[in-house]
Amino acid sequence: MKRIYVKEEWCLGCRLCEYNCAFANSGEINMAEALKGKQIYPRIHVEGNNSITYAVSCRHCEDPVCVKGCIAGAISRSQGVVQIDREKCVGCLTCVLVCPYGALAPGENGSMIKCELCLQNQCGAPACVSGCPNGAIVYEERDENQ
Repeated sequence: MKRIYVKEEWCLGCRLCEYNCAFANSGEINMAEALKGKQIYPRIHVEGNNSITYAVSCRHCEDPVCVKGCIAGAISRSQGVVQIDREKCVGCLTCVLVCPYGALAPGENGSMIKCELCLQNQCGAPACVSGCPNGAIVYEERDENQ
């Protein structure tokens, strides 16, 4: 299965991945209208300090603990992709606590959000990948040993 991988040595910390993600998931046609002057809710987050930055997103684990920990049954794994049913999510934050990668966060209405590979939003690569100016985020098939 294709997944998002981050090349930390190439990450500039510019946060364009966050903006492209938030826009792709906004449902709007114009990026400025969708994001200008508003709090954004990206499904990928840039972390780090001045010496190293990197993007954090869902790893779509083979045996995801967020699915097991979700008390509402809102998180599931289908065809290798871990997804959240925001209608079922009660915003308890249990998934945030159990995820070892810090990939989940509260969204605009309190339900959890995470990377779902832009499968509902567009064709081709996820928005964070296509919007990364330095090629630090890639969407590719890899051997599990890499």
